Amino acid sequence: MEVMLQWPSKIVFITSMALLMVVMMMKVVVLLWWKPKKIESHFLKQGIKGPPYHFFIGNVKELVGMTLKASATPMPDFSHNILPRVLSFYHHWKKIYANSKTPFIVWFGPTVRVTVSDPDLIKEIFISKSELYEKNEAHPLIKQLEGDGLLSLKGQKWAHHRKIITPTFHMENLKLLVPVMTQRMTDMLDKWSAMSANGSRDVEIDVFEWFQTLTEDIITRTVFGTSYEDGKAIFCLQAQQMVLAAETFQKVFIPGYRFMPTRRNIRCWKLDKEIRKSLMKQIESRTSENRRGEDGAKDLLGLMIESSYPSPDMSVDDIIEECKSFFFAGKQTTSNLLTWTTVLLAMHPQWQVQARDEVLKLTIILNESLRLYPPTIATIRRAKSDVELGGYMIPRGTELLIPILAVHHDQTIWGNDANEFNPGRIFRRCGTCSKTPDRFHPVWSWGSDMHWTKLGRFTSQVSPFNYTSTVYLPIGPNLPTCSNSSHATLSTIWSPNHLSTSMIKGS
Repeated sequence: MEVMLQWPSKIVFITSMALLMVVMMMKVVVLLWWKPKKIESHFLKQGIKGPPYHFFIGNVKELVGMTLKASATPMPDFSHNILPRVLSFYHHWKKIYANSKTPFIVWFGPTVRVTVSDPDLIKEIFISKSELYEKNEAHPLIKQLEGDGLLSLKGQKWAHHRKIITPTFHMENLKLLVPVMTQRMTDMLDKWSAMSANGSRDVEIDVFEWFQTLTEDIITRTVFGTSYEDGKAIFCLQAQQMVLAAETFQKVFIPGYRFMPTRRNIRCWKLDKEIRKSLMKQIESRTSENRRGEDGAKDLLGLMIESSYPSPDMSVDDIIEECKSFFFAGKQTTSNLLTWTTVLLAMHPQWQVQARDEVLKLTIILNESLRLYPPTIATIRRAKSDVELGGYMIPRGTELLIPILAVHHDQTIWGNDANEFNPGRIFRRCGTCSKTPDRFHPVWSWGSDMHWTKLGRFTSQVSPFNYTSTVYLPIGPNLPTCSNSSHATLSTIWSPNHLSTSMIKGS
């Protein structure tokens, strides 16, 4: 009798497990096949096409293949046509599935992204109907690296933090830093001169590394109001984090893997802990001293500490995350802007003369540099609800990919010479750069994270382009998006009257 009673219980258990497996399989099929195909059909009915969806992986295989192929092909010497190399998938599929105005879709695994490159639609996303869209959630590793600050915050918390931080970047406050910036740049040029004087007249210098150090120094003063040594350790730790993050992104993504105590993960945790410890030390020091920066300027850390008393408008964790964001984003955008502007001026000496003669020309030169080599090549927004965008119905949760680099190099917008350096185009479009008409909106300045670019442009404008010695300034190997080939180095010659470029063939 006891044996007979065991059989029904076993049958119930097996049946329950079978039903559970069927339900799980159905959920997987719905999530990884039925739902993507339904979304694909929805966009196809509206004329929005794209490469076909493949189960689970989407278009990842094609994306990786095109990226590797583009990276293996050397670029023509002195070419600024970097779109086929940097956004190879967009360059290839745009010609097949869309025109200059029509969006197309790309599948990143089971997640669809609608690429939008029409300036009118982009303006709608970022300006006229920005309340309908939100930032996309950053990858946890990226958020750990860049901090959970203005770059990733949303809604009221983002607005509150921006209100607190904005006074740091008022022009009146930045002007107080001009003597410091000028002195740091003069010190850097003096060192180049000394290197040239010792032995030979011509000295080869990695300009990218020098500009990174210069940017780190100025950012440390902007954040902490103190010397470079206070921020040097943080920059060093973040650089190590970047290397580990890059290695991680080259591996197959496994959900939950970042929580496993692997050697790389343990190293990431230690680096993040050290960064937080260094920042906490600075916060405690400033809290006890309760002072402003050495130059009387309102520094970022001081403003955030003031906002935390007497009411806790910003917690200590919030302050740490904002400092991490500013250190990471500010360094990369500003140092790249300085480097590319120097290279472009070296390649086009006629604009060097105009920049020295008229400060207004330096502004359009910086704008043109940012157009050719934007600090961010693409950005993503997500629809908060079902929305209409340019006559297209976009379902809630759909990610919109805005290929900033592609818009900046679009010949239908900028003319047939869109891949060439021509600051005159900026001047023609805006008439005077102090009053930009509605039609002229440089894409790099759209959206919510303006402070990094503003400081970078301000730093560039006080940089002296006249000097008295001749030095070679080759671009460092870590400079992104414009590697010509593994056997050539683009060099810039800094001379008393002008900058010029040459190709130095390597072995």
